[in-house]
Amino acid sequence: MTMTDLKQTIRQKAEHYFDYMVQVRRHLHKNPEVSFKEYDTTEYILHELKKMGIDTETPLETGCIGVIDGGKPGTAIALRADIDALAMDEEGEAKKKFMSERPGAAHCCGHDAHTANLLGTAKILKELEPEIPGKVVLVFQPAEEKLPGGGRMVRESGVLQKHGVEEIYGLHMNPAYAPGQIAVKPGPFMACTVEFEIEVIGKGGHAATPHLTVDPIVLSSQIITQFQSIISRSLDPTEPAIITVGKIEAGSAFNVISAKAEMIGTVRAFSMETARFIKSRMEAILKSVTEGAGGSYKFEFNEGYPAVVNNEQCNQKLEQAAIRVLGEENVINLKKPLMAGEDFSFYQEEFPGAFFFLGSGSDEADSKWSWHHPRYNIDERAFLTGSALMAGLVLDR
Repeated sequence: MTMTDLKQTIRQKAEHYFDYMVQVRRHLHKNPEVSFKEYDTTEYILHELKKMGIDTETPLETGCIGVIDGGKPGTAIALRADIDALAMDEEGEAKKKFMSERPGAAHCCGHDAHTANLLGTAKILKELEPEIPGKVVLVFQPAEEKLPGGGRMVRESGVLQKHGVEEIYGLHMNPAYAPGQIAVKPGPFMACTVEFEIEVIGKGGHAATPHLTVDPIVLSSQIITQFQSIISRSLDPTEPAIITVGKIEAGSAFNVISAKAEMIGTVRAFSMETARFIKSRMEAILKSVTEGAGGSYKFEFNEGYPAVVNNEQCNQKLEQAAIRVLGEENVINLKKPLMAGEDFSFYQEEFPGAFFFLGSGSDEADSKWSWHHPRYNIDERAFLTGSALMAGLVLDR
């Protein structure tokens, strides 16, 4: 089969399996499961893969892999989708027919769509199995949303190494781009992530006698302000980094000075070395502010996901396949990386790979809401692009 014929066949099969992918996505959307508890989701995926005649394995308690071997010499390529939902409730009229039926869990980040897209890709590749040069490992990964990260656990299980994986590719739905488009970038793509927890310990008392107390709310306000100076005055201005305090909690009444204040937040950077430098500056600020006022502190700095850094050669293969399958006008080259994090980075620490964004935003589907918003949704026409490109990555060799 010529490349022209193959490109046309892939697109036709993506259209043929479009309704299937929509059905899968809506089933998963109605039945979300949070990180490390994706038992029903895993059983559903295994059932679908086995119906296709694809060999399966379960290296972890949840999640699974499928293997398609073309029987010809070639590259062993892994394609990854994450399967977990967020611990939140959702909203949105556009999703009314398939809204989550499980309180406190919702697919408001697109993982249901990633899974449906990869199952559609599996159908395309299984039908074109004789054309596959090498082997395809389909990775349905649990727990992208929660440390230590399912990507790390899958990598450490040894299952990808056992199948000789040489390259890995993954995607994420992105409401900033329209269905039919993808966004790519070589090198730094998404940031490393850190979660921190701080307890500022003061001395409580009556609001009318502040001189007899150590006010942790006042100390916390000074700490948060000084944290921001780390980025503007302690880091190289060309080094992207963020410190965000996402929550602060203290106090119980209008006339009481609390004994403590608690805050949690995140640090984002493009190297763990930078993140650790930020940690040292944060600790210095905590020490000086609290001890200077007669208080104290507790500080936890939990290193999360490394930065997503796309391999130059893999990104080039991705871009070339996208141009052939989707057309050059639909391939967007990002100028800057994002400060969001992704545990796809754990795979990239061992295997060359590339991660890309799949356009899913439209007014018609009310799907321009950001990730993790309760009204987050996708335009399901993204499957026509995502499944065709994933299959093209394998077959375009």
